[in-house]
Amino acid sequence: MDAIPAACARAEADFAHTRARLDDLIRIPSCSFAGFDHSQVDRSAQATATWLSEAGFPEVRVLRHPASNALPYVLAHDRRAGPQAPTVLLYAHHDVQPPLRREIWISDPFTPTERDGRLYGRGSADDKAGIAVHAAAAAAWTAVAGKPPVNLIALIEGEEEIGSPNMVSFLAAHRAEIQADCAIIADLGNVDTGLPSLTTSLRGLVAVEVELAALRSPLHSGIWGGAVPDPAFALCALLATLKHPDGTIAVAGLDTPAPASAAERTAWCDIPFDRAHFAVQAGLLNPALAPADGPACFEALWRQPALGVNAIQSGRRGETGNVVMDAAWARVGIRLAPGMDPGRTRAALEKHLKHHAPAGLRLELAWKSQGPAWTTDTGHPAFALMRQALERGYGRASVLMGCGASIPFVGAMSDALSGVGGGGAPALLIGVEDPQCGAHSENESVHLGDLRRAIVAETAFMGLLAESWPWK
Repeated sequence: MDAIPAACARAEADFAHTRARLDDLIRIPSCSFAGFDHSQVDRSAQATATWLSEAGFPEVRVLRHPASNALPYVLAHDRRAGPQAPTVLLYAHHDVQPPLRREIWISDPFTPTERDGRLYGRGSADDKAGIAVHAAAAAAWTAVAGKPPVNLIALIEGEEEIGSPNMVSFLAAHRAEIQADCAIIADLGNVDTGLPSLTTSLRGLVAVEVELAALRSPLHSGIWGGAVPDPAFALCALLATLKHPDGTIAVAGLDTPAPASAAERTAWCDIPFDRAHFAVQAGLLNPALAPADGPACFEALWRQPALGVNAIQSGRRGETGNVVMDAAWARVGIRLAPGMDPGRTRAALEKHLKHHAPAGLRLELAWKSQGPAWTTDTGHPAFALMRQALERGYGRASVLMGCGASIPFVGAMSDALSGVGGGGAPALLIGVEDPQCGAHSENESVHLGDLRRAIVAETAFMGLLAESWPWK
């Protein structure tokens, strides 16, 4: 298709405009967590809808699931390619994580700031950049050809950072409107900056907030210490039971992970790995703690579970004196490897916490996430096309990777799409996050060069899909 180079060139030429529209979206503090101003999530939904309209989508709607406290989705359609052309579902999300410790940010989290080729701001990488990729690719085709060469459906979620609680029911309610031959989920990343990567597996997640309480209020530690229980110390002791001394998970009853296939392990060998570079990327204070080699690292990240204490609190740092605190709180998460059932994992973790909780203290558990892991077979021709498109965008061959993070609805979304002949449709997981992006942390950023390359890659994919349709 002669138009592919023209569309890719237009996407490159329009990058300054794309960057400006991304800046506008980053300025909206669209945190979906409880306790934040959810009118800002409404603002980001409206801004996203406006951007998609400007990108050429003739039909754009802001929708809200009927569940109480649901946050807005944006659903857009461009059917101008016609019924004989394939349809691609484009997914991203417009909600963001909390900014966390503002004093750690070098620049304001909601003031987009460029430094050394990276754009800093909350949501710059996760996942307002995904919206930018979809909008810019669609706009490039409309600019050079009057319409994209494939039909497009854009589904931009507003609840991803709180676990997509309504996504499965939303997909069911709008099933007729989202039928597509493949989905591009632009909420992932690359193994390293400049190295295009296609994600083929995700871990699941079970997360719980644990509270131990013993007192009605804090007490002076000199007057009361030793005669009353210490919830903070008790919580530390409880958390310590979750792992063996060697760091492996001590929760009984967890499923055995499914082993990686021979093809996956072969693909891992194509991924460059340098132990010292990994230590720098992770910010390890002791580089000797880095994995010894690539396969060991990828096995731990993508094919084994990981239990972590994501937060812990008893009083406030710098504001708590010599007291016995009334209660202590922690968030505990288990990343599930493929083959592990979320329900059984939750049951095992709950049984462990209740069994090891100290007698006499009040234990409260608030479950926050329960999502499955996901894997896919890359034999479908959509994967070869996407790898070809990524090579066009980045100028180098792509790699297949896993991801230790979680997107709980990917399997449900793939199953909800009919594809050719029914039976689901392939999910292509790409994105612009890299090890330096700081997603979910302070000083989040996106590499502007990779953002531009990803836009060109998705632009090329649309043309390549139209050119090769029907699937060969």
